[in-house]
Amino acid sequence: MGKYHHGDSAIYESMVRMAQDFSYRYMLVDGHGNFGSVDGDGAAAMRYTEARMSKIAVEMLRDINKDTVDWQPNYDDTEREPAVLPARFPNLLVNGATGIAVGMTTNIPPHNLAEVISAIHLLMDNPDATVADLMEVLPGPDFPTGGIVMGKSGIRKAYQTGRGNIIVRAKVDIQDQKNGKQRIIVTELPYMVNKAKLIERIAGLARDKEIEGITDINDESDREGMRIVIDVRRDASASVILNNLYKMTLMQTNFGFNMLAIVKGAPKVLSLKQILIYYLEHQEDVIRRRTEFDLKKAQARAHILEGLRIALDHIDEIIAIIRQSQTSEIAKNQLMDNYGLSDKQAQAILDMRLVRLTGLEREKIESEYQDLLKAIADYKEILASKDRINQIIYEELMEIQRKFGDKRRTELMVGEVLSIEDEDLIEEEEVAVTLTHNGYIKRLPTTEFKSQHRGGRGIQGMDVHDDDFIEHLLTTSTHDVLLFFTNAGKVYRMKAYEIPEYGRTAKGIPVINLLGVNSGEKIQAVVNVTGDASASDNYLFFTTVKGVVKRTPVQEFANIRSNGLKAITLKDDDELIGVTITDGHQNVIIGTHDGYAVSFDETTVRSMGRTASGVRGIRLRDDDFVIGFDVLKPDSNVFIITEKGYGKQTPAADYPIKGRGGKGIKTANVTEKNGHLAGLTTVDGQEDIMVMTNQGVMIRFNIATVSQTGRATLGVRLMRLGDDGQVATMAKVDPEPEVDETVATDATTEAPVDDQTVNADATTTEPTTDSNDSNE
Repeated sequence: MGKYHHGDSAIYESMVRMAQDFSYRYMLVDGHGNFGSVDGDGAAAMRYTEARMSKIAVEMLRDINKDTVDWQPNYDDTEREPAVLPARFPNLLVNGATGIAVGMTTNIPPHNLAEVISAIHLLMDNPDATVADLMEVLPGPDFPTGGIVMGKSGIRKAYQTGRGNIIVRAKVDIQDQKNGKQRIIVTELPYMVNKAKLIERIAGLARDKEIEGITDINDESDREGMRIVIDVRRDASASVILNNLYKMTLMQTNFGFNMLAIVKGAPKVLSLKQILIYYLEHQEDVIRRRTEFDLKKAQARAHILEGLRIALDHIDEIIAIIRQSQTSEIAKNQLMDNYGLSDKQAQAILDMRLVRLTGLEREKIESEYQDLLKAIADYKEILASKDRINQIIYEELMEIQRKFGDKRRTELMVGEVLSIEDEDLIEEEEVAVTLTHNGYIKRLPTTEFKSQHRGGRGIQGMDVHDDDFIEHLLTTSTHDVLLFFTNAGKVYRMKAYEIPEYGRTAKGIPVINLLGVNSGEKIQAVVNVTGDASASDNYLFFTTVKGVVKRTPVQEFANIRSNGLKAITLKDDDELIGVTITDGHQNVIIGTHDGYAVSFDETTVRSMGRTASGVRGIRLRDDDFVIGFDVLKPDSNVFIITEKGYGKQTPAADYPIKGRGGKGIKTANVTEKNGHLAGLTTVDGQEDIMVMTNQGVMIRFNIATVSQTGRATLGVRLMRLGDDGQVATMAKVDPEPEVDETVATDATTEAPVDDQTVNADATTTEPTTDSNDSNE
């Protein structure tokens, strides 16, 4: 080792890496003993290990003794060493490179040998091939540890410019267990990631509660391969935990390409095509120099054989000359003079053994001579033809490909991976979002509310003061976008997961702390938008307290500033009551505080811009105002609830579609017993209904428990209210299986209340006008 480097330690460390199957894609050293592990364990001292060149490493040195490369002095000028190796395959790409020293850095990833050779073949067949063409056969790096490369844009940029970044992820599998739990199985890691340190990092994150839901982690790796098992808590999402692991650990890494190489003594950043071109130029030089060496050797041997052939033709005379000469020098000179031989030929004759005089040996000499003549002619043809040189390179690379080519280890995932955003780290689940009259908002799982029989008192939903109560409640996904519409007609935007989660009885956080709501503004409606709003074909349908309606494409609300945007232009005495999403071809029903309802086709409301004021949807009677509206489908029922807790559901067919702007028909008989209408919505018969009072009490029941009655009926008691209690608002939620009633410490449940269907006054329906008076 001392002949070629001044430090044996540096040489040994380099040799150890060449013997590690997790460091080199194709190991150049065949090691025997402890050469370290992917856990970061160091190799044994050099006195305990043995090493030899691997078979593929021999191909790096093949023909080095044929003057195929230049030689240079070693570090102390006592020995000579090759400036570069013949390299029958491009090791720079195949095994990659890291660092050149002397202040220069390079970072070239390993690649699959078979794919690299296919790319060279493609370039030889088509010198005008583009990087895109080359990527058809060489799609990207192939790391010894496998893993998954996310997307190809980074690879393409690196191959085109020499610099770029790619995202490499561990290969994982999420397995479902019989006990309902899930496991994350890690079988491959990104390149150069220390497995032991990764496991330690994951354990630390779980222990410190930075990643919730991990119950255990075990390393089950063996000689068959890597296997890290991460156990997930039953109520946790394995995919969310995995996204956290990608973001917070080295299960996802960035590999930065910097394809810097020394070209003719100078550093240069190379594209993929340039690397392949320079390699081909190097191979052409190697083949040419090797051929020249073989030609000179063949010519020298043929020259000797020509002399031997002359000697065999005049063997008796030559023997006589040798016997008569007093010294070998005299004999050699006589042979040169008499037969026109060169010094080397004459010396070869003198050195020839007598056994070569036999007939068989004569045939061997003649056969060898003829073969050499053919070889010489072939060598000259090679040197005179670039096509022959390229053919040799092509065939020799094909031989290497056949002997050492293997399958790709690293998976290339089609499609780009975006950076892991907060949304990727939040489990997608159904949640309830509540907003109080005084502007306190919170998020909580819908499972906090168990389904009860109608007529129960419910459980305490939150602690409220005498001057506050829950005013808005909706169910949504944590990943959905929520649009907050204020009484002043402005709209604000927020993701559901951005709303802090609180317990069932907690009050929440002031909404002004989350949104830039102006002083004097109050949130009147909250709508969740699923998916990409900018690509939506749906509409937002607006309704105001004064009965004005407007229809605007959802796309108009794709980009909402932090300080909000105007959603509708309102008159001074009007406020926004509600907003819903439609497909643009629905019927709509509007209900009022005094118990009237009007239904019409939404297409009678033309599509308007975001800041438009709208048109009249219902003509209100004196002192009446709108309390709710919804999309009315033919097979749905209309559900209403009064301030005193009475409610019913009525078939949609009982509400004929009339013209926009009419006074409406009677939908509930308002009496002192049942109170005015508190809410109106449509149901399909499967939903659960959540009802909230001004005292903060909530109850959840399935709509199927509510009797279906005619439009001109009072309905049944749905909820018993305490003193001064009134229904404040309600919301539809997805149904859940009915369970045993849960009794909270601050509330009780009651047996179901018998249906109390009461006929309303026989003459309550008023004529409906079809006026379409504009409010613009």
